[in-house]
Amino acid sequence: MKTSNLIHISLGSNVGNRLEHIQKAVDAIYNTIGDVVNISSVYQTPAWGFSSDDFYNICIALHTFYSSSEVLEKLLSIENSLGRNRTNGSGYEARTIDLDIVFSSEGVIDTEKLKIPHPSMQDRKFVLIPLSEIAGNIEHPVFKNTVSCLLEETIDESEVVKLEYRLENPKEKYALSEIQYLTIEGNIGAGKTSLANLIAQEFNAKLVLERFADNPFLPKFYENMERYAFPLEMSFLADRYQRLQDDIAQFDLFKDFVVSDYDVFKSLIFAQVTLQEDEYVLYKKVFDIMYKDLPKPGLYVYLYQNTERLLENIKKRGRAYEQKIPAEYLNKINKGYLQFIKSQVSHTVKIIDISDKDFVNSRTDYLWVLNQIINE
Repeated sequence: MKTSNLIHISLGSNVGNRLEHIQKAVDAIYNTIGDVVNISSVYQTPAWGFSSDDFYNICIALHTFYSSSEVLEKLLSIENSLGRNRTNGSGYEARTIDLDIVFSSEGVIDTEKLKIPHPSMQDRKFVLIPLSEIAGNIEHPVFKNTVSCLLEETIDESEVVKLEYRLENPKEKYALSEIQYLTIEGNIGAGKTSLANLIAQEFNAKLVLERFADNPFLPKFYENMERYAFPLEMSFLADRYQRLQDDIAQFDLFKDFVVSDYDVFKSLIFAQVTLQEDEYVLYKKVFDIMYKDLPKPGLYVYLYQNTERLLENIKKRGRAYEQKIPAEYLNKINKGYLQFIKSQVSHTVKIIDISDKDFVNSRTDYLWVLNQIINE
């Protein structure tokens, strides 16, 4: 997974419907840049440095895979889409929306286009007050003082009024926690672990991941499938059963939101492809005993990718023992999953074709997948 940056942004508006402009900006930031993890209250503040109508101001905290300079370019684009026209002249002016990066986990940045921390934040209550609400303990990397201390020491004597308005966090519309137990499944290289990680981080879910890398039979299996199929599948079954028993038992499925990148039923799907007939009969007897005791997901999502794309992904992630996986094997696994899905009456199942999507590198594609999950 990519490294996520934590960025704090100041938003303000003093033209037209100020609250609507700020909400649209927050929505656009979520849709194009990253996860809005915190939103301050709305504060009414006098225009700073010029005579004009009062501003509405907030601060937000944002997790994003973009760099600070990339975020700046996207913020400028959002400003432009909301009617903000930055002029090259000196001085301050009224504006439909003003978006400024205050802090970044990348630290101090000092370029012609971008300066972080914001060089004037310590002298502006309209930044310090909403920022202290959501990030009061963050230390200014230059002044070595927390935001709360900077607020106490600021020379700005402006009157700032906290309003009753509350902005909506755009991710609340997805309500994934109502699913309670979400399983993300897919073929080898489909991206199930990446998606499970993204959802867990953004929606504060308990994450249950498969430990495929720890299986000593896996590299041997890809060298000699017939010889090592049975011990591989039995070891996977035992480990998946034990992990789900241990991990899910820790959680209250009525209170916690759990997301997993596998369901134990995949053991039977792979076993059907890899085992000899007599081996499979024995394997299924053991599987049936184990499976009936396990909690079942509230929603089972199958990420479908065509075989060509799967092979590209497998090559890209570079695990040496996977590079010899034949296309025929992947086709059989896909068919096994689809047969399982068609046979299900007790599971709520969704198949999402992501063959032309890249939800790891594209925020738009990631949100498209989320919409597919929640839509009936």
